[in-house]
Amino acid sequence: MKGIYPRNFSHLGISVPDLEAAVKFYTEVMGWYLIMSPTEIQEDHSAIGDMCTDVFGGGWGSFRIAHLSTGDRIGVELFQFPQQENPENNFEYWKTGIFHFCVQDPNLEELAERIVAAGGKKRMSKPRYYYPGEKPYRMMYMEDPFGNILELYSHSYELVYSSGAYS
Repeated sequence: MKGIYPRNFSHLGISVPDLEAAVKFYTEVMGWYLIMSPTEIQEDHSAIGDMCTDVFGGGWGSFRIAHLSTGDRIGVELFQFPQQENPENNFEYWKTGIFHFCVQDPNLEELAERIVAAGGKKRMSKPRYYYPGEKPYRMMYMEDPFGNILELYSHSYELVYSSGAYS
């Protein structure tokens, strides 16, 4: 069909309770690049203020934001809102919406240990193999130190699923 093609992924936004701690975690543990230092955004009639009012509605007040980039140039916006809440259960996977994001590292076991050492948690006791005894493709669910769910893959998404991971 004309005009239909796969769009590139640009960025994702993650809410955190402590922006400086999140910048430290994502740069030092995940190795992502800080491309814009933490900045305060105010509800005003600037270009960014008006954009945020379009998204959040009026009365949002202010928030803090930092911008990072992954090794494959995907942007990551870290948001800290004054009214931020830590849900008791941040893994309501059955509800509509995004419930995790995934990063790839060939040594996901080492990355998992670095995440735990930095205050994150394992949601699985050990990595699971998609093709046990056949291929080294592994995955593991984790939480960052702020309760956001992240998944680790040892190999690319295309490799894992083009081989029929569920067959």
